[in-house]
Amino acid sequence: MIPKSFFKQNPEDPKPLKHIIKRKVRFDELDPLNIVWHGNYASYFEEGRIAMGDKYGFGYLDFKKHGVMIPLKKFYVDYIMPLEFAKEYAIETLLYWNESARLDFEYRIYDCENRLVTMGYSVHMMVDLNKGILVVKPAFYEKICEKWKEGKI
Repeated sequence: MIPKSFFKQNPEDPKPLKHIIKRKVRFDELDPLNIVWHGNYASYFEEGRIAMGDKYGFGYLDFKKHGVMIPLKKFYVDYIMPLEFAKEYAIETLLYWNESARLDFEYRIYDCENRLVTMGYSVHMMVDLNKGILVVKPAFYEKICEKWKEGKI
């Protein structure tokens, strides 16, 4: 069963971009209960977001090269089941279409049995290097969005 998205989509919006990476729980990520410490999930989400940005050409360094930063505006996580030491898991990262100068990411973490264990989202705004809020997408990202909308990525 695919969980319902946190973000509303219009019928004409392109499907979300998706990228999946796999990891294994390390010993240093555990808490005293011998499960992954809840604060590590923010890092897991970021790891998925970085891998997606690298894949599609809109990572942190790509934005910075074009004079744009993408600070976090909102962050939400829903812990469903814990992850345990040495267990493999997958981080699925989705980017939802948005006409505004912002990035709407959703994350789903699945255990080695493909059970949903955690999900959440983050919203990132776009600002210039002086921290002025952008109201339109930077040109390099707009070109990526055009390809996305045309189904070419």
